[in-house]
Amino acid sequence: MTTPLLQIENLRIWFEASGQTVRAVDEVSFEIARGETFALLGESGCGKSVTALSILRLLAPAARIAGGRIVFDGQDLLALPEVAMRSVRGSRIAMIFQEPMTSLNPVLSVAQQIGEPLALHKSLRGGALQKRMLELLDAVGIPDPARVSQAYPHQLSGGMKQRVMIAIALACEPELLIADEPTTALDVTIQAQVLALLRELQRKTGMAMLFITHDLGVVSEMAHRVGVMYAGEMVETAPRDAFFAAPRHPYSQKLFASLPRLDKRDTQLTVIKGNVPRLDQVFTGCRFVERCDAAIDQCREAAPPWVALGEGGARCHLLDQEAGVGRQVSEKQDSGFRIRDSGGEATPLLRVADIRVHFPVRKGFLQRVVGAVKAVDGVSLAIPAGRTLALVGESGCGKTTVGKGILQLAPLTGGSVQFEGQELTSLNRDQLRSKRGAFQIIFQDPFSSLDPRMVIAEILEEGMRALHVGANAPERAQRIDRMLEEVGLGADTKYRYPHEFSGGQRQRIAIARALAVNPRLIVCDEPTSALDVSVQAQILNLLRGLQQAHQLSYLFITHNISVVEYLAHDVAVMYLGRIVEHGPVETVLSAPKHPYTQALLSAVPVIEKVSGREVIHLQGELPSPANPPSGCHFHPRCPRAMPVCSERYPDETVFGEQVVRCYLYSQIA
Repeated sequence: MTTPLLQIENLRIWFEASGQTVRAVDEVSFEIARGETFALLGESGCGKSVTALSILRLLAPAARIAGGRIVFDGQDLLALPEVAMRSVRGSRIAMIFQEPMTSLNPVLSVAQQIGEPLALHKSLRGGALQKRMLELLDAVGIPDPARVSQAYPHQLSGGMKQRVMIAIALACEPELLIADEPTTALDVTIQAQVLALLRELQRKTGMAMLFITHDLGVVSEMAHRVGVMYAGEMVETAPRDAFFAAPRHPYSQKLFASLPRLDKRDTQLTVIKGNVPRLDQVFTGCRFVERCDAAIDQCREAAPPWVALGEGGARCHLLDQEAGVGRQVSEKQDSGFRIRDSGGEATPLLRVADIRVHFPVRKGFLQRVVGAVKAVDGVSLAIPAGRTLALVGESGCGKTTVGKGILQLAPLTGGSVQFEGQELTSLNRDQLRSKRGAFQIIFQDPFSSLDPRMVIAEILEEGMRALHVGANAPERAQRIDRMLEEVGLGADTKYRYPHEFSGGQRQRIAIARALAVNPRLIVCDEPTSALDVSVQAQILNLLRGLQQAHQLSYLFITHNISVVEYLAHDVAVMYLGRIVEHGPVETVLSAPKHPYTQALLSAVPVIEKVSGREVIHLQGELPSPANPPSGCHFHPRCPRAMPVCSERYPDETVFGEQVVRCYLYSQIA
């Protein structure tokens, strides 16, 4: 039998904080063979990243390795002195961190950052170093490597920064690559390119990969074997195909059941109740017991043993008693709840016509205007009461600016925004303020949008007082309690601060704040993008339930197509400041017309293997809105572009309720 490249045996990592011991990683064992990708799954706080950082010995000062071994190519890394570890990091083992902007040095150019490991580990200098650096940038698919090498991180897009991170990690051709959520913040088109790049580099170099993610679609496309962590423990390992065919641990099954899909849009998503338990306690039973629908008395009394199952195994008492945990365990919460599809009203609640948001570009000592960034350039849409319109597209296409423009939070250059038949752009400041309660926004990052110095009651009451909701303080206090109960937090949480809540709970607070002023329209800006699938399911259930109860309308900005499938009634696809296709969700997602929509949908990772499925890889980057291409803005990247596409922007072509702007369907005179 071939010796694994990496073996982790009974690893234990403790954190000492405020006199308490947090057991972040507890008796974790797994191995990775050469050329293999091992995917590590689990909710935030389960110990995935801590496990990865321990391999490189990059743990925080408060952490200590309390036991176990990390054997790499026959050598115990925990026994090496720090000087010896420096020759391993970046050379034989490299890491792609989750957030490239905070991992790249903002004061060093791309060339300097890629050149550092090459000079340190490969002793390259001068022309040889420059040649290798350009080869790496070209290998990760960066156009014009010579120009990009002289750029700084802030001058690059998110996808470009992630590619630079990959180039740095691969500079010395490592034997093991650790990728910690490398595609979480990327659009699906860029994500598809990055994943294809990693697969190709693995095929060429034979490197092994430890791939940390919470996206089951990415796991299905990338992994050879899968490990699931929960509360610091490894609870299941299995080959990829076996794992997706029949996950054994109840926690793994719940992760699958939490996924939003088109066929679930009439039902409530299964959620994992509660939260990951605190790790500063000594567990006597199963760590998942309080959240498990299949728990028995034995689960509370004794820690479950590891049960070997073929090429993997799981940690569960039910497996000790039976051949395996049935799929029905994960479906118990899907109790027949049906969400009615609101038909809306004949007259739209919101009607947006040809809105434009242009930001001036200034240069010179006198800051003269020399151009404009056309962030939004002629967008029209309508949302009836009680319905959800999803706005999708790549980062930088103007989605968030559309939302802010509708709410008059970004100044419009032109166009019309009518809410309940009233033109918002003609209102003065006082008139607009009196209407603010009717339309609210839920921001992408709830932590940065909640004041850390205010308790939750103060955060919710602030908007109510400003918009004169509630006659007096006692009445507002009653409403705050009611809002917190409605979003599933409970009135007893109102005197806690934002940092005392989990990410999903903070998002619930942001939703409660929006609801507190009786809105009819809520702009949801990527409200689930940074959440685990289990927490995402809770938020989606909450939004659908609130929509049904209050006849709310949503403009839902996202790049997660599975969320669109589950939540939205209609979808609009945006590219470089303009909508290229829109219509009912079922129609657009099942039969996309525009080449950009087709590429966007083809790039979405899927769990089910579809024969003949082709991913359309778009060439190049999203053009700058300060200098958009002539004609159809998509034509430089379009695989079906024609000469006319570069001449003028296409008109609308209507297919029933589906509308598309593309010359493929136009009658050209």
